[in-house]
Amino acid sequence: FLSDAELVALLLRTGGGGLDALAAAARLLDASGGLAGAARAAADDLVAVPGIGPAKRASLGAAFELGRRLAAQRLAAGAPVRSPADVHAHFHPRLRHAAQERFFAVLLDGRHRVIRHALVSQGTLTASLVHPREVFRPALREPAAAVVLVHNHPSGDPTPSQEDREITARLVRAGQLLGVPVLDHVVVAERGYTSLR
Repeated sequence: FLSDAELVALLLRTGGGGLDALAAAARLLDASGGLAGAARAAADDLVAVPGIGPAKRASLGAAFELGRRLAAQRLAAGAPVRSPADVHAHFHPRLRHAAQERFFAVLLDGRHRVIRHALVSQGTLTASLVHPREVFRPALREPAAAVVLVHNHPSGDPTPSQEDREITARLVRAGQLLGVPVLDHVVVAERGYTSLR
């Protein structure tokens, strides 16, 4: 098996700044704190590493995104959602390294199969602003029979905050009024997940 540095060097193809591709890859991984750090690094941070210019940054970004998409193929349209573990398996690779909170609504048909998932809100480093209007707009347009809510905690701790609980209760009430029940709210983080059901 190739090391992380060797795999990154294959993506870079050539070096730069007086470094060969392997040395540039090693420097990038050291500066980012490893492969996971490089995957979540801002574009400006990557190009600050000697030997990594805009084209190499774009190649790395594409490779990381392909990896996330491949890992997140578990809840494709038509797949049944049977448990919070299904939701976690789909969203964990996509959200585990996100620097900001992201809030999704997974739209389900009458047999709890995925129609699609919709990004409802993207927040700051510590909070996501969520309004029932944004959560239920895609659900009503589809039309979905139910939704599962998902958001991440960039801190890595999946423990729901008091605000998470309040938002969930508010969205459950809104879903009851609209006839689109909220089946669960799953908090995804680096260290696992929590179901608010």
